[in-house]
Amino acid sequence: MNAKVTQAEKKQLSEMLKALADENRLALLQLLSEQEIAVGDLAERVGISEPTVSHHLSRLREVGLVTLRMAGNKRFYRANDQGVSTFKRLAASIDQPTEAEPASDDSWIAALGWPEADQEVLRAYTKNGRLVQIPPLNRKRHNFLLILRWFSTLFEPDRMYSEAEVNAVIRQVNDDAAGLRRDLVDWGFLRRERGGGKYWLAPEGEVISANS
Repeated sequence: MNAKVTQAEKKQLSEMLKALADENRLALLQLLSEQEIAVGDLAERVGISEPTVSHHLSRLREVGLVTLRMAGNKRFYRANDQGVSTFKRLAASIDQPTEAEPASDDSWIAALGWPEADQEVLRAYTKNGRLVQIPPLNRKRHNFLLILRWFSTLFEPDRMYSEAEVNAVIRQVNDDAAGLRRDLVDWGFLRRERGGGKYWLAPEGEVISANS
């Protein structure tokens, strides 16, 4: 199995492909893979001017596909074996399947015993038991309240929580403890004593329904 291609290597491959997106450069690289050739001889063999050949060779050299050797005033080029090998390796990675991202563990959602439609909402906004996106209240009110209902299941009934303890429970599944704590109170899922010292889970019959 090929080693994972890094972002830098992907960029390198992209530059090499751009450099080779020209018939003349492909022809030059093919000739240079066979032997070292001077610029003048290359121009004669491919039938284009020497300045144009020099331009193409400069581009191929920039991406590491050819090397230059000076002998007096003459310039000799040949294929860079290491660069060509790198190109072949990176090009071969194109048809390699990418590693699939591990599937989210959603077994906890089924364990809630909620209707399938509600479970689908949780799957859409969570991954591995963590809330990855908060539904917008102005457009997804039902989903927003359903997420708060799920948060309420993380709290034990008939238990008093300090603010720090409430934050700790919320952070198990999302980092926005302050905002979600406020939402849980504002929408009636949590009760708070005057002054905000203690919190407790609201009786289920007093909580606003996600379907309302």
